[in-house]
Amino acid sequence: MSTTAITPTPVPPGRRVKRFMADRPLIPLIILLVILVVILQILRPGIVNERWIANTIKFAIPLAILAGCQTMTMLTGGIDLSVGTVATMSAFIMATQVVNQDPAVAFLLAMMPAVLIGLVNGIGVGVFRVHPLIMTLGTSLIGTGCLQVYQRTVIASGAKIPDFLAWLGTGVTYGFPNALLLFVPLAALIVFTLARTGFGRLLYAVGDNERATRLSGVQYWQVITALYVISSMLAGITGLLYIGLIKAPSLSLAEPLVLPSVAAAVIGGTSIFGGRGGYTGTIIGALILTVLTTLLTILQMPEGARRILFGLIVLFVTAAYLRIVEER
Repeated sequence: MSTTAITPTPVPPGRRVKRFMADRPLIPLIILLVILVVILQILRPGIVNERWIANTIKFAIPLAILAGCQTMTMLTGGIDLSVGTVATMSAFIMATQVVNQDPAVAFLLAMMPAVLIGLVNGIGVGVFRVHPLIMTLGTSLIGTGCLQVYQRTVIASGAKIPDFLAWLGTGVTYGFPNALLLFVPLAALIVFTLARTGFGRLLYAVGDNERATRLSGVQYWQVITALYVISSMLAGITGLLYIGLIKAPSLSLAEPLVLPSVAAAVIGGTSIFGGRGGYTGTIIGALILTVLTTLLTILQMPEGARRILFGLIVLFVTAAYLRIVEER
């Protein structure tokens, strides 16, 4: 009895490259970042230097932290549109309260709205099952209104940027931004939490299959409430760092970072449908958007066009993800 050898079907080179990139999502992100830097250097020779790198990192860090909020909530299939308002409230309260209060007391007062909004978001999403987009949009609008009322009560006292926040936001030591002293341990904690802790595994599990997670005995509302409180606290910290960088408190300080934070998380490989992604890619996504913003500034593209571009990026990456899922 003869046997016929089955010759394996050769895999086309294009499919092999696509599979390689899909299995190692950080590689195409790094390649894209390098390409943008090269284009920037070609358009403006000499711009890429030690000072430019430090400034890019300074502005990328607040975006990366807010994108971390989006990454964690998107892992559960949610989103947090209130992070911009929370960051703005914390920054504005800190700048106005430090005029008459001890910095430690001003810090606690600045973080109180963050904890409160996070708690309300978590209870609304986890207990009452309000859609995260609607819930966080609602608390964002309420927070903005409360901030406008608060501003009238402190308009006579003025505002002040604490020296330590200015040092942290704008300072550079041995060529490295001082903000890295805050961001590096914070980023390491987020990466460790998502990859090595039970809470991180629960976030992935809830986003992958919420019903199965419930049937396994997980208290869904507790996970979601903790998640949104953590997200709001990170947003509050971002606001304090950002006001040290901008040095100009306003009622819309961090609002322009909301859409880019979503875009950074999506570019970094986090699925808006939940259960897939990670914070390392989000950090690279924040760097990509920061370099892209510099590139668009050189090209003199208006703010409206930038927002359109960020929206198109989100749509394009989401469509690409859906195509990959279908092919698998």
